[in-house]
Amino acid sequence: MARCDVCGNDYEHTFTVQSAQGDGVFDSFECAIHALAPRCAHCSCAVIGHGVGRGGKVYCCEHCAGHAGGHA
Repeated sequence: MARCDVCGNDYEHTFTVQSAQGDGVFDSFECAIHALAPRCAHCSCAVIGHGVGRGGKVYCCEHCAGHAGGHA
């Protein structure tokens, strides 16, 4: 069994995700998202969808991009 890098759960069905930031071992998609998803530059929530990219930053939605001065 392997241990999840986020929650420490020792679980027989863990999986490994390879990314530019390095490899990670997780027991759930929830833990993988917590560790790997970019954070909104305005509200800091995890961006698990497409998000909005403006000025080299990632926002969770148009609302946050606008509040941060990221209008097109």
